[in-house]
Amino acid sequence: MGSSGSYVPTRPVDWSEIRAQLRASGLRWTPQRRTLIEVLSRTDGHVTGAELIERCRSVDPTTIPSTVYRTLDVLEGLGLVRHSHGANGREEFHVLPSGVHGHLHCTGCGSTWEIPADEAAEVVESLRASRRFAVDVTHLSISGQCAGCSEKTAH
Repeated sequence: MGSSGSYVPTRPVDWSEIRAQLRASGLRWTPQRRTLIEVLSRTDGHVTGAELIERCRSVDPTTIPSTVYRTLDVLEGLGLVRHSHGANGREEFHVLPSGVHGHLHCTGCGSTWEIPADEAAEVVESLRASRRFAVDVTHLSISGQCAGCSEKTAH
């Protein structure tokens, strides 16, 4: 979606409307897609595709990964999910993102924090000025050590 795409839901999402939106995107309303929408409606924050497939298969064992990923692509276009990559490179999906953000990952304890676009602005602007590089904040993933882990390794 790029750093310029900053979908912010203006009202709570009515997941029942998704059927019509998927059909408008040329997709059929299948039992597997219905299952994915049901799972997503109960998901808050970040989740991997593998976790979504597992959750869908607990509802419908016939869930096919390619259907889940194709539907996630369409839902991303609708602004209902956004994909990013974790510290280890694995793809993650954020359900109902409230705005553009990147991530900080602690290599010591494994904790992860969201970093809003305005907080990352100085780094983004520095790279734009020095390298003429436009950063996609939704894919910004910075690894390092949190204050607690830094203190432990300093002693």
